Amino acid sequence: MSLPYAWKEAGKLTLPVMFGYLPLGAAYGILAVEVGVPWWAAVMMSLVIYAGAGQFLAVALLAAGAGLMELAVATLMLNSRHLFYGLSLLKRFQGAGWRKPYLIFALTDETYSLITTLPAERAGDQALAFRVSLLNQAWWVLGSIAGVLAGSTLAFDSRGIEFALTALFIVLTLEQARRLRRWLPFAIAMMTGLGALLLLPDRHLLLGAIGAASLILLLHYRHVQRREANA
Repeated sequence: MSLPYAWKEAGKLTLPVMFGYLPLGAAYGILAVEVGVPWWAAVMMSLVIYAGAGQFLAVALLAAGAGLMELAVATLMLNSRHLFYGLSLLKRFQGAGWRKPYLIFALTDETYSLITTLPAERAGDQALAFRVSLLNQAWWVLGSIAGVLAGSTLAFDSRGIEFALTALFIVLTLEQARRLRRWLPFAIAMMTGLGALLLLPDRHLLLGAIGAASLILLLHYRHVQRREANA
């Protein structure tokens, strides 16, 4: 496969993420400038942190005068979900060589969704996964730069623009459901999400929902293994 075609293929795969990351990155850039974060620091966060919702959280906490420890703990809690779904890519990233550190660094929710829904014959293509990861970060950085420029030069009403993140998650979930055609993971996600929303305080909602879903999936996996062993 020629190099231009390979990048074109990755570009087509990342189009849904691009349409989400450009406005969402712009929203982040605008909010960062509004709360007093220097433009260069806002862009640098997108380059070396690249944490989407974590960056929105960091901006909000900085605006509220939070300390470094509060910022670190809150970010750890928010991004703890990576501990759960990152484990499922250990085998896929074996043999990735020099690409592996960046593949781990750039593993966002959206990148995970794209990598795990690649066709079976491309599932082990680490070069494609690398290109997808790099392009996704490029869309986020470009959006951040556009937001910083807009926030520095224009009067902008940013209310509601953060909904772009929720909208992007909905689109990717529907795309995964269409490709996988397996109802169980989505039913478990819905049940644990609603249960956490009803039973847990906001600060524990995400971690509780992810932990419950992971436990249910683990129990289901063990049940299937026992059933196959006894068959």
